[in-house]
Amino acid sequence: MNAELRNQLLSLIEEDARVREEFAADGSLFEGYHPRMEAVHRKNAARLRTILEEYGWPGFDLVDKDGEEAVWRIVQHSIGEPDFMRSALEILKAAVKNQQAPSWQIAYLEDRIRMFEGRLQLYGTSLDWDEQGQMSPYPAIENPEQLNERRAEMGLPPLQKIAHIPPDEKPPADLRARRIQMDEWATSVGWRKVKR
Repeated sequence: MNAELRNQLLSLIEEDARVREEFAADGSLFEGYHPRMEAVHRKNAARLRTILEEYGWPGFDLVDKDGEEAVWRIVQHSIGEPDFMRSALEILKAAVKNQQAPSWQIAYLEDRIRMFEGRLQLYGTSLDWDEQGQMSPYPAIENPEQLNERRAEMGLPPLQKIAHIPPDEKPPADLRARRIQMDEWATSVGWRKVKR
């Protein structure tokens, strides 16, 4: 095990969590992508990019279970870097094949990428507010009749009807405006093509 690398990864994700908690407490976390949160995500992605180039996916043998999960969380939070997230998904798939990461991480990352691209999810792991004020998979799910079979293949339980809502999150005052803002942001950073 590489204890120094593990500690670096844990330190990166701890900073991410600390900044998120700060903004969640004052409510600014849910008012668009906060510039300071984005800065943390981009800094962490830059560091992780060099780590992935040197080691491949830092898996269980290299950085233990918590270090590996920190890698996945850093990638999940690199939302302003579409190419990085897409390439990291391929590296993660190889790590899962080599039993150095859990398969459920592929499901979450694949769905997150699809959500930002405006495509249907495969596993229903990316949630957002719906018109009823509940958290539900957004956008909808591809081939929903096979959803729980796909989830089982990734080590995930069947999807519940209504997801748990974190206590620090409240529905947006204007869901339509939020979705427009999300679409504009996704286009601006390269997740989606500019509509002509």
